[in-house]
Amino acid sequence: MSTSSLPRSATINELEPQVLTPDAQAFLTKLAREFEGRRQELLARRRVRQQEIDSGQLPGFLPETASIRKQDWTVAPIPHDLLDRRVEITGPVDRKMIINALNSGANVYMADFEDSNSPTWQNNLEGQLNLRDTVSGTINFTGPEGKQYRLNARVATLLVRPRGWHLDEKHFEAAGKPISASLFDFGLFFFHNAKRLIANGTGPYFYLPKIESYLEARLWNDVFCLAQDELGIPRGTIRATVLIETILAALEMDEILYELRDHSAGLNCGRWDYIFSFIKKFRNRPDFVLPDRSILTMDKHFLKSYVELLIHTCHRRGIHAMGGMAAQIPIKNDPEANRRALDKVRQDKLREVNAGHDGTWVAHPGLVLIAKEIFDTHMKEPNQIGRHQPDVHITNSDLLDVTKGDITEEGLRWNIDVGLQYLEAWLRGLGCVPIYNLMEDAATAEICRAQVWQWLRHRATLSNGRRVTPKLVHSVIAEKRDSLHGTRMLEAAQIYEHMMTNPDFAEFLTLVAYDYID
Repeated sequence: MSTSSLPRSATINELEPQVLTPDAQAFLTKLAREFEGRRQELLARRRVRQQEIDSGQLPGFLPETASIRKQDWTVAPIPHDLLDRRVEITGPVDRKMIINALNSGANVYMADFEDSNSPTWQNNLEGQLNLRDTVSGTINFTGPEGKQYRLNARVATLLVRPRGWHLDEKHFEAAGKPISASLFDFGLFFFHNAKRLIANGTGPYFYLPKIESYLEARLWNDVFCLAQDELGIPRGTIRATVLIETILAALEMDEILYELRDHSAGLNCGRWDYIFSFIKKFRNRPDFVLPDRSILTMDKHFLKSYVELLIHTCHRRGIHAMGGMAAQIPIKNDPEANRRALDKVRQDKLREVNAGHDGTWVAHPGLVLIAKEIFDTHMKEPNQIGRHQPDVHITNSDLLDVTKGDITEEGLRWNIDVGLQYLEAWLRGLGCVPIYNLMEDAATAEICRAQVWQWLRHRATLSNGRRVTPKLVHSVIAEKRDSLHGTRMLEAAQIYEHMMTNPDFAEFLTLVAYDYID
């Protein structure tokens, strides 16, 4: 079978020997043996920090790293093909998506093994093979209607997002234990593609998700050093952008950049996961209950402060401050609704470029030109890193300011509706799902279920006077389960209801649901 024309029906037995070669397995095993102990220690540290928050100790900037925040230092010089990142498109690692995204006109494509990928064994192996074909320039795809897809002569720069430190890959063991999903995704892509990427005039570039402390960034840096040494590649060749998508990481941005200073490509405002993290970390505090997701826009003080701090921190250290996702997708059958949706995208991107961001994210190729037009108009240089705002002084209180507003029955129903549709699709192997003209991924599904759990935990009163109770949540889930379609909707409803009503909050939806996929 030619890997450049990989059929969708490729079996696991066909995929495994092409991806998990003996040398690749040895490389993964070495990474696991070297770093698994530290990973487990850092995950235990997360649990301790959660206990401290639950006991009333609010997080803040770390006194023991104050000198790093005060000192003047910068990260390593930026590679030429990462200087201009004004529009980045993201999506899962399926074959057609990769080709369309690289051809979209975006500056960067982030191929995602994380929130927009359902991590079935089939998806993960095919994704690795798809990316290997991409780097070799041999990737193509024939659609069911016979349409041919191939790469253009000029394509976006490729970045890859592995899964977070909290996840395992159950299909591959090292020393009798499942390997870290982070090491699995990173290790396979790096092993198979790093040298060819360098020969192509680019490099192995990554996005790092779900980091909660500078020590977790230090672990990544040590992984990068060992991986480069093993393949005989100079240290500093790898570059990584860290998604600041947890409230704890927001308090350690300088420190995270410092740990990765030889391998850094900046920071990104992962705003949906950031909202989820805010809910999750303060879930047991009644004074941190947030209103409907629709109210949590980027002009709210805690989100605006997070953006300002990220841009200020990155520019001070000489590196990119990337903006967040436009989740809208073009609406073909309703011109007026489409106009309103695209206007929201324009306003969001205008806010980002005026704030000082060096680039932004979109979820659909149809938004690339809109985002690029905004950034081209207002950012004449490749980036805005030279734009400094020395008068930015963001405090703990700014980052922990709780947005007030209504909790509505419509918001409750919308959370359950969207969450169920996404989870049902995820169980079928789809990690990036268009729902109500928005491209939803695991991050938005996490907000949906975390909000309902929080409202239920604190018996929130809806704007119509009703209390959020287990009975109300159960009735809405049952109603939506019966009205929505999907072959795995019953399972999705059972999982979602358990996670929303269980007294113990599950740290991640994907951790629980992973047991339900192959």
